Order: sequence, then C-alpha cells, then structure tokens
Amino acid sequence: MRRKAFDKVLTAGGMVVMIMLVAAGGLLLWGHNFAHNQVKTQLAQQQIFFPPAGSDALKSPEVGKYLNKYAGQQLVNGEQAKAYADHFIGVHLKGVADGQTYAQVSTKAQADPTNVALQGQVASLFKGETLRGLLLNAYAFDKVASIALVGAIVSFALAGLMALLSILGVAHLRRVSPEVEIFAANGKVGHKTPVTVG
Repeated sequence: MRRKAFDKVLTAGGMVVMIMLVAAGGLLLWGHNFAHNQVKTQLAQQQIFFPPAGSDALKSPEVGKYLNKYAGQQLVNGEQAKAYADHFIGVHLKGVADGQTYAQVSTKAQADPTNVALQGQVASLFKGETLRGLLLNAYAFDKVASIALVGAIVSFALAGLMALLSILGVAHLRRVSPEVEIFAANGKVGHKTPVTVG
C-alpha cells in the first residue's frame, strides 16, 4: 500500500473522529446547560430559604454544621437542595415519630384509624418525605449536569488533539514521496523496488 494513501486514510479518519467529538461535546454542553438551568429555575420558583445566620433553627449540630454556610440564602442549586433535604428536613422528620418512616407510621395508622396522633404523624411524614425526595431528585439532576459538563470538556479537548494530529497528518502527507510504500510484501517500508525482466 502506498504511504500517501495510508496517510490520507488516517488523516480523514482523524477528521471524522474530531467532528464526532465536537458534536458529542456540543450535545453534552447543551445537556449540562438544560439540566442545570431547569434545576435552578424550578428550585427558585419554590422560594425556599435557609434559616438566617444565628437563628435557633441552625443551633443543632446536626443542622448548623451543614447549613451555616448557606444561612439566609435562597435554595437554587443541587448542592443546596441536598444539604436542605438531608440536614434540615431529614433531621426534623426524625423527630416526628421517633425516627420511624412514613411507611412504618402509615401501617400503624391503617391498623388504628381513630388514632389522631398517628394520622397527624402520617400527614407530616408524607409531606416532609415527599419534599425531601423532590429536593434530592433536583440534586441528582444537577449532578448529572455537572458530569455532562466534564464530558463536554473532555470531548472538546480530545477533538482539539485529533485536530492537531490531523494537521500533522496533512503536513506529513505533503512531504511523503508518491513512491514510498507501507506494509510492502517483504515487510519493509520504503521505496518500491522496480522488477527487471530478462
């Protein structure tokens, strides 16, 4: 096979890979922006604010240790959503029915439908666990958005590398003699040896 033809195939292949990487990077970047903006918009609409600095709500070590850095801020991103879900709502839910979950308390309430205290606990746990679950879903989507951003950066970096290699391939293609062969029958790369008859 002629070296020029081989170089053309490699260079063209590099350009195709580069285009695919740019397309993948673009899609990942779009996915990041879409998911991140949706999470921010949806959370902002809920108008959830962290307790102000120094308030009694942040005094508990189970709460303040994790939420003091967000004191007084509006909840608008995935990290804040996780902190609020786990270290504010989660902590308060433990106090509703001695650490029992909605499913556990609901089972007891169904067995004793006239128990007003149990019915109140069921309502509180249902609302709290639902909000906590929604906030953790927002955190998960925001985390996926962050992973997509990393993927986009890697794709663009690899596309840049493939572009550089393709440019080097074109430069090498111009320097190679049309007579040079690669993968010749004798196993050596070099000029084709003319065959003489007679």
